[in-house]
Amino acid sequence: MIDQPYVYGHRELAEPDWRRLPGWADVPDSDWESAQWQRAHCVKNIRQLHQVIGDGLDEGFYADLERDQAERATMSMLVTPQMINTMVPGRAPADPGFTAEFYADPVRRYMIPVFSDRHPEWPSHPRASRDSLHEAEMWPVEGLTHRYPTKVLAEVLQTCPQYCGHCTRMDLVGNPTTVINKYRFELGRDDRLAAMLDYLRAHPGVRDVVVSGGDVANLPWPRLESFVASLLEIDSIRDIRLATKALMGLPQFWLADDVRAGMERLVATARRRDVSIAIHTHVNSAQSVTPLVARAAKAMLGTGIRDVRNQGVLLRGTNDTAARLLDLCFALLDDAKIMPYYFYMCDMIPGSEHWRLSLAQAQQLQHDIMGYLPGFATPRVVCDVPYVGKRWVHQVARYDRDLGISYWTKNYRTGVELDDAFALEREYEYYDPIDVLPESGQEYWRSEARSPLPAAG
Repeated sequence: MIDQPYVYGHRELAEPDWRRLPGWADVPDSDWESAQWQRAHCVKNIRQLHQVIGDGLDEGFYADLERDQAERATMSMLVTPQMINTMVPGRAPADPGFTAEFYADPVRRYMIPVFSDRHPEWPSHPRASRDSLHEAEMWPVEGLTHRYPTKVLAEVLQTCPQYCGHCTRMDLVGNPTTVINKYRFELGRDDRLAAMLDYLRAHPGVRDVVVSGGDVANLPWPRLESFVASLLEIDSIRDIRLATKALMGLPQFWLADDVRAGMERLVATARRRDVSIAIHTHVNSAQSVTPLVARAAKAMLGTGIRDVRNQGVLLRGTNDTAARLLDLCFALLDDAKIMPYYFYMCDMIPGSEHWRLSLAQAQQLQHDIMGYLPGFATPRVVCDVPYVGKRWVHQVARYDRDLGISYWTKNYRTGVELDDAFALEREYEYYDPIDVLPESGQEYWRSEARSPLPAAG
């Protein structure tokens, strides 16, 4: 019998032993499962990474990382112990070949990028922009993006428990780096959140609010609960989604007694009002799904929320094969009870070319994962097209594979096009990474780089 292209097998979740890392050799379970300890021991710089991993990593790696932070990084380093512990999970730094395995690790590749990861000729696409989705242009009030007719994104804060190298909001989120000064909100937090609520009360056509940032796990729980409770008082709101990578990167937060009790209070109110509350998280690799992550997801489901869903990002070297995507989806679904929901193509921010896939590659991945998962748990692969929004990768209107330019249409006006009579007739462009194009396409972009057109945004 010929094997199927992918063979399913249930894999029991396992928490990697953090004591294999020299810096955490004496950390007891009680500390590891404390959100406060996790936050206090995040790795924020090369010195701290060396303290955790020690000499098991070659000095060349640390030099590679230092150069990236000086010349390329759009996000400052901030990695929770929980996340570092999932890198090269079965190996200790003293094991032979650890440096090579650390370089290749799928979680390391997007959480601790190094200079040699970046493409030497095309670290950024010529059409890359800092706010690649133009979210700030669609703020009716500061931090509230009204892009879709019935949905808004509330960016309630600018920080996260951890910073992903490929962050689409690199213009807004986190600390400045040597190459990127971040935008800073002008309004104070409480004034900004109050303005959002006022806008939503005045616009009953909005029924769905994504509460994000940043990561809601960094907003003090009483303030987050108060904001969500205020949303629940607005008659038109029917869906509330809390966006948090911390469900995976800092599950200890979502396991805390006060958070669980607070979610139960919110859910009780939501049920009386017939409103759905869900959590959306961001897991890109199966090895990130550990028993602690599963416990946190189940704890939230136990409060009565509607669902826990995953929105991953397609990243080269992390999840760019059907097997890796399916391994991740089954790990989420089988043991953590997290619904695979979306895989986004990586957005066109500066420094992201080595992560991005072409539209053709994304279409192939969508094809290759079909038929293995239950239909309700088969994620859609989508492209978040600037000035358009999420589009399933097979919805492209036209596609020039030689130049790597795809053309997209839409069926609604975004917040910046309410008076544009031609918005629904126009085609909007998205661009493949240049290094995967045929030589003729690459030469076209070299010519463009020598005489560039104005970049979008």
